[in-house]
Amino acid sequence: MVCCALIACKKNSVDFTYSPTAPKAGETVTFTNQSASGEDWSWAFGDGVTSTLKSPTHVYKQPGTYHVVLTVDNNKSWRAAADIVVYDTIPSFSASDSIFLVFEDYTFTANVYNPYNYSLSYEWDVPNATTSKTGSSVTCFFSRPDEIEEVTLRVILKGDTTVVRKEFFVYDVETNSMLFRTAEGDYRQRIFGARAEELKSIEPDELLDNEQDVEQWYNDSLFALAALDATFPGIEGFKIANRKIYYRANGLWVANIDGAYKVQIDATECAAMTLDTKDSRIYWANENGVWYMPFVGSDNNKFVTVPVLLNDLKNVTKIAADADWK
Repeated sequence: MVCCALIACKKNSVDFTYSPTAPKAGETVTFTNQSASGEDWSWAFGDGVTSTLKSPTHVYKQPGTYHVVLTVDNNKSWRAAADIVVYDTIPSFSASDSIFLVFEDYTFTANVYNPYNYSLSYEWDVPNATTSKTGSSVTCFFSRPDEIEEVTLRVILKGDTTVVRKEFFVYDVETNSMLFRTAEGDYRQRIFGARAEELKSIEPDELLDNEQDVEQWYNDSLFALAALDATFPGIEGFKIANRKIYYRANGLWVANIDGAYKVQIDATECAAMTLDTKDSRIYWANENGVWYMPFVGSDNNKFVTVPVLLNDLKNVTKIAADADWK
């Protein structure tokens, strides 16, 4: 604590202290009135702000030297004053949003006052970073719903390190999930755009009991596996969407519903497949795991997107899509 210069008459002893003794811009400064007596207080903090509280607090927005004056009972003779040096601002960081959802991207940006261009570096500790952890900002996502996640920033300014930590609650959301059946049991995996939760073992699911790719109603017509063999030789299973048929036959194929423009998507033996019409994706399983890609949109079924490996689950016999799962 710092005891400040004193000007007082015999009737009163005027004094104050303040803490911290070396405040930074943006930091709360507490002024403690130590005057022996008095009923009215007048503070001038040197930046145009005043107060009439006995022992106020104040935040200086900019660094600099400020002349603080306390006057008691509006008597110019009962006055104490001190010069306070306010140093560079406390490093902090801000977030690109105020509500955080699982598997969404968020950017955190450092706020550091450095008008003299001192040496400055950053170190972020965040989960699932998608950009550099040593820049003035970092982008990441949270993968644990209904949990509190911590983001830490270390600012090294002119050799001095300041650590800033903040906690954020991550909310769960409804999303699509994929179901898989293997000889070992059933599994669920929630899908968040290009990201996915880890596989979770579940009890046998009726969607997998019912999900078959041997027949399908489409545009009020029933398509059956046996009837399609003439148009699609060797067909083992199929799904139809947007007048295109995706089918298993020595790999995975796509064709127009009338059989035109047959194009092979994957030459590896396809053990199971389904369509997720909500996200417009096809999912299929082969010996390497489960894959997905967007629906094929071209008239001649040529595609430029590359299949993406969702997981390395082996021996998958059935796949089903389950919308809006939480």
